[in-house]
Amino acid sequence: MKVYEGKAIRNVGLTGHGNSGKTTLAAGMLFLTGATNRLTRVDEGNTVTDFDDEEAQRKITISTGVAYVEWDKCKVNLLDTPGFNIFINDTKAALVAADSSLVVVDGVAGVEVQTEKVWGFANEFKLPRALVINKLDRENASFDRALASIHENFGRAAVPVQLPVGSEREFRGVIDLVRMKCFTYEAGGSGRGKEEPIPQNLAEPAKKAQEALIEMVAEGNDALLEEFFEKGTLPPERLVEGLRTAIRELRLFPVLCASGLSNTGADLILDLIVEYLPAPTERGALTGHIDGQEVQRPVSDSEPVSAFVFKTVADPFAGRVTYFKVCSGVLKNDANLANVRSGANERLSHVGCLFGKTIQPVTELRAGDIGGVAKLKDTLTGDTLAEKGSPISYPPVKLAEPSIAFAIEAKTRQDEDRMGAALQRILEEDQSLRFYRDTQTKEFLLAGSGQQ
Repeated sequence: MKVYEGKAIRNVGLTGHGNSGKTTLAAGMLFLTGATNRLTRVDEGNTVTDFDDEEAQRKITISTGVAYVEWDKCKVNLLDTPGFNIFINDTKAALVAADSSLVVVDGVAGVEVQTEKVWGFANEFKLPRALVINKLDRENASFDRALASIHENFGRAAVPVQLPVGSEREFRGVIDLVRMKCFTYEAGGSGRGKEEPIPQNLAEPAKKAQEALIEMVAEGNDALLEEFFEKGTLPPERLVEGLRTAIRELRLFPVLCASGLSNTGADLILDLIVEYLPAPTERGALTGHIDGQEVQRPVSDSEPVSAFVFKTVADPFAGRVTYFKVCSGVLKNDANLANVRSGANERLSHVGCLFGKTIQPVTELRAGDIGGVAKLKDTLTGDTLAEKGSPISYPPVKLAEPSIAFAIEAKTRQDEDRMGAALQRILEEDQSLRFYRDTQTKEFLLAGSGQQ
């Protein structure tokens, strides 16, 4: 695996309501870039990011999965997050590692409850974001209706940068409004579009949509506004530059069209991620604490090494697997770092890039990259690993308290020890669970955000 510098990395959280098609979109991107040799399906239970047996069986994302693709000389880390309410805490915990968010909206249902919730998380973390209206090839799917629902919930700052070609079963392509080009796709194909002339019946709507986009981009930028009033339009290179700035300043949120199932539009989504969404090194310094004092640390290779743990997985074969983001410095394989919370020394042997349930070996990870390592002794979610001489710690994510509790007991005396060990693993994995003893009934209670 190649080592990427921070400026060539994009960490993108795929968020949205359950069943909006996040995992399928990720599968399309993995196939398009050659990371997988076939288009995997949620229905077949063989996707890279939904690798857990429960996820394959239930056909939903329960826990955030991470995979990466290489596109246009950049490495894109995709964080495929859960979209159902009872697992939404895992989404919030994972977004701390993202530098932008791709909010997926169902082309039939439009904006749903959890779409609003993940939008709130993105606001909390100040993440630049784009919206993808997905499943446009489904019966009753409507780009216009989904866009109206987006405007109603998130305002007019959500502006289309693409228009669909065809609708429902006839959805076969996308018009790029920035460069005024049309791309058509083969259903279930490679995900790479074929450039064609814009259909005559869409030439006028595309021209109007482009004018609206130019107006929105110019609105918040005095220099562009002056140029717009002078010439009545903006050249493509000025539009690209203005749109990039507006997205990074959270003034505009581009809206794209896609169908994950037929793999339509995956290449243009990756183009947008690489061209417009920020690299971790462009997001500004991170706030941490050294000896109780608040400090700002830039995401840079020249700083001392520090890494924030955003997720822990209890793997039956590899043991405890730790997902982390390198916040500063260059993390080399076999590095020795201190856990700032516990003071324990940890040796990070076999550090690698996360690809579903596997860790692809790499010699080092640069500032801003996401990686994984197995078998750390004393490190849990929310911990910071740092060089001994510079023990910076980053604040853990605050999750909502549990809303439901169940009494739990072992069937036999023999099972008590096993139950204790199993509960320990579950609590390490899921930070939103609580295990305690009720003082009145003397029962052991396991509390979480839902029955499942």
